[in-house]
Amino acid sequence: MPTAVHLDRHFAALTGRAAIERYVEENRGRRVELVAELIGELAPGVSGNNTGEDISPLQTQRHAVYGPLYDRTLPGRLFLGLKRLLGDPELERLAVFERHYRIVALLVPILLHIREALEMEQPAPLPAIHAGRPVTFEGRAGNRNDVAVERLAEAYEHAGFGIAAFYPEPVAATLSWLHGARRRENGVALTVDFGGGTLDLAVVRFAGVRFEVLATHGMALGGDRIDQLIFEQMLFPELGKGERWVREVDGRSVDTLFPFHEFEAGLINWPTTFLLNQNHTRAMVVDRIARGGAGAEKFQRLLDLISFNYSYNCFQGIRRAKVALSSQLHTSIDIPELNLDVPFSRAQLEQILVPVLARTRECVQTVLDRACVAAGEVDVVIRTGGTSEIVAVRGLLEELFAGKVEGHDPFTSVACGLAIASYAGYAFPELDRGGPATGPGRRIPG
Repeated sequence: MPTAVHLDRHFAALTGRAAIERYVEENRGRRVELVAELIGELAPGVSGNNTGEDISPLQTQRHAVYGPLYDRTLPGRLFLGLKRLLGDPELERLAVFERHYRIVALLVPILLHIREALEMEQPAPLPAIHAGRPVTFEGRAGNRNDVAVERLAEAYEHAGFGIAAFYPEPVAATLSWLHGARRRENGVALTVDFGGGTLDLAVVRFAGVRFEVLATHGMALGGDRIDQLIFEQMLFPELGKGERWVREVDGRSVDTLFPFHEFEAGLINWPTTFLLNQNHTRAMVVDRIARGGAGAEKFQRLLDLISFNYSYNCFQGIRRAKVALSSQLHTSIDIPELNLDVPFSRAQLEQILVPVLARTRECVQTVLDRACVAAGEVDVVIRTGGTSEIVAVRGLLEELFAGKVEGHDPFTSVACGLAIASYAGYAFPELDRGGPATGPGRRIPG
């Protein structure tokens, strides 16, 4: 279930996939008109009568003060990936139409949905749960992990959950491997949990039914960012990037590159793509189409995309193609809404992934350094998370740890590990959050 919340103008909430579908559909074909909000007036001033003549009129002037532009016809707000905002201590509330909601409050509908689903399987009251968390929350504040965990705990409490412990997700994945898939009695395991939003790692020493967490590390890098890189490299050229724009300006012909940079951020961030459907952005595209030439078809696709909010459809096509390249060498990014089918090969994907793999390598080395463990001392690498299924990611881990890499339940390993921790009553020690993690052994049930 995506961690998405949609609030309409009556503040009714939808969560998960239904929230995304409502948001995408309600913004198809909707022309956006941004207006400045009137927030006040400056004190009046008096002018005139500075000529020394009695008949010179006096004039009173009032000066309006306007706030930022806003979309006055927006039917609903979508909040996606709120977990990424939790670690910013300066960000306390988000505006939802004329109200301001605490970030904690916006998380509660998602957790309520989960609790209601659980109560259909197990009667209330539910036992205290083990909740997963990233190793390192996004943000620059030194105390971001403390702030984020405190906010998560409050949101769970408002949703009616009791929390037994917050558990780092890669440690939970390690637990599920130790419980069901381990093929040796003792050693050192490196878990690489590469998901949609984050890359999280843990180094664990295990012996029989006991284990010790030596270090954890993580960064905000995942499949979502890879999808954006694919969009930039494979789809931007099919939407007009790099094409020229010849037009008349003040009676003379001007030949420049089309200002595609003004569209890029809106295209690769599908929740805000509908904002491109404004008169001034449309006018540029419509004019370029009217000029004709080889690029006109590309700009017609761009116009269709921003008119009917098809960026989300583009990302769905990208994800399907990315998954296909885990088992085949060639596929295509198929977006029928734009009549677009772009050939896409594993070699092209691997070229796009070069900077991602470099950061992954650095992350692996960092967690090993924190654990004071050399690469040769690692006995097994537990590969989990959807992004870990990409062939290039698997190849990097095999290069670093030849013959030691094992794939493990890419989409359920963390949940299974949390269930085991809950069953056994493990309390993860309060360690240096985001830094080296060391602590006492924890018993694994037989």
